[in-house]
Amino acid sequence: MADDDSTGRLASAGYLDVPAAATDTAGRRWWDANAGEYLDEHGGFLGDADFLWCPEGLRESDARLLGDVAGRRVLEVGAGAAQCARWLLGQGAHVVATDVSGGMLAAAATLDAARPDGGPLAGRAPAVPLVQADARALPFPDASFDVVFTAYGAIPFVPDARRVHAEAARVVRPGGLWVCSVTHPVRWAFPDDPGERGLTADRSYFDRRPYVEADEQGTVLYAEYHRTLGDHVADLVAAGLVIDAVVEPAWPEGHDRTWGGWSPLRGRHIPGTAIFVTHRPA
Repeated sequence: MADDDSTGRLASAGYLDVPAAATDTAGRRWWDANAGEYLDEHGGFLGDADFLWCPEGLRESDARLLGDVAGRRVLEVGAGAAQCARWLLGQGAHVVATDVSGGMLAAAATLDAARPDGGPLAGRAPAVPLVQADARALPFPDASFDVVFTAYGAIPFVPDARRVHAEAARVVRPGGLWVCSVTHPVRWAFPDDPGERGLTADRSYFDRRPYVEADEQGTVLYAEYHRTLGDHVADLVAAGLVIDAVVEPAWPEGHDRTWGGWSPLRGRHIPGTAIFVTHRPA
């Protein structure tokens, strides 16, 4: 979690009831302030042009949850530095990447310019089109994409995730896919600790108060929202989507990386990620 950002230093953290308006822009501010630090810590694992769905290391090249993307119009929501979108570009997709954070998109542009193949500045490889946009108000026409997806983007960081699903359903064509990965809801009942302590539930799974970090003035610096499995299903159904699969990646043998509360120890016992594969009815 953040220890400071442009609004002040961290003074308190915990599960709190806060007005939605108080957290509405916290995600953008936090990612703007911490984009570089985040990529310094996790960029080696994420790669520059690779598609990982989750800290368990499930790759789209193996899972193929989006199907054959060659020639298809694909939108990544909450793209961060656009590693997934960049990989899809290499698979022949016509892809656009969006994120609410200008800091993350600046990092994406830097990665594009530094690509080993010469990148767009050398005229040999197109850059991923980058659009700064809130996932709850996407600047695209109805039914303009064949596939829309997010890998841990947007959904955990807004108080009204139903709007994210509704926008995805709006911009994907009938028959098209909306696929999203989130922290597995069960994980919220356990401490965010990669060690033994993280194996004992210490709070109610049904406690939906967000995890909030605030500065000395009470300004929310960071907010992350818990939704139960039933909440996620209800939000997707309310958006008019059909759920085709819920994927719960197992922690693979030989994967020894610790990422925050994710670790080999916990991964052997507790699911860390849920991926919802859905489509808009034709």
